[in-house]
Amino acid sequence: MLNVGLTGSIAVGKSFVVSVLAELGCVVFDADQVAHSVMEPGRAAYFDLVKEFGDGILGADRQIDRSRLGPIVFADAERRRRLNEIVHPRVIEEQNRLLKEAEARQPDGISIIDAALMIESGGYKRFDKLIVVYCDRETQIARLMKRNLLTREDAEQRVAAQMSSEEKRRYADYEIDTSGTFAETRQRVIAVYRQLLRDQQAKAQ
Repeated sequence: MLNVGLTGSIAVGKSFVVSVLAELGCVVFDADQVAHSVMEPGRAAYFDLVKEFGDGILGADRQIDRSRLGPIVFADAERRRRLNEIVHPRVIEEQNRLLKEAEARQPDGISIIDAALMIESGGYKRFDKLIVVYCDRETQIARLMKRNLLTREDAEQRVAAQMSSEEKRRYADYEIDTSGTFAETRQRVIAVYRQLLRDQQAKAQ
């Protein structure tokens, strides 16, 4: 199986790109969903996060409320680093388990792991290829304001808290620009998918 990492900064259109790759037959995993699972009550990351950040990050159901945790870590680089130290090792462990299961089912397939902080954490090195999704900064901020109902100031703070798209693109084997229409982006995804098929065939030889 060809294991592919996919990353990009916040609100650049990763979800749409991943949905198209899934339509084309790739096995896709969302690292954010994996992170949710490792932060569920009863799992190790849950206890460590509550110990580190306090009961104030919990909702009424005692689940970790990301709307409470988010402002804490986005406003403070050190707190963000601690969050990543707690969650990332557990996410990678769970990803490895899921990838092993996927390869057993579809040994000649293509797996896609979508993770926003793949480069920052060094996790991209585990994959055969890396796709970086990006768009122009103004489009990114507008999408984030609309999606999360944020002020421009808050949206700019969140964008600034992450590695820039320009820096991420230096690591890419393949790039997908989502600044245009959905139809234009879809065609770019299809072109990259065809390249991945060739990569998978080369790996299998």
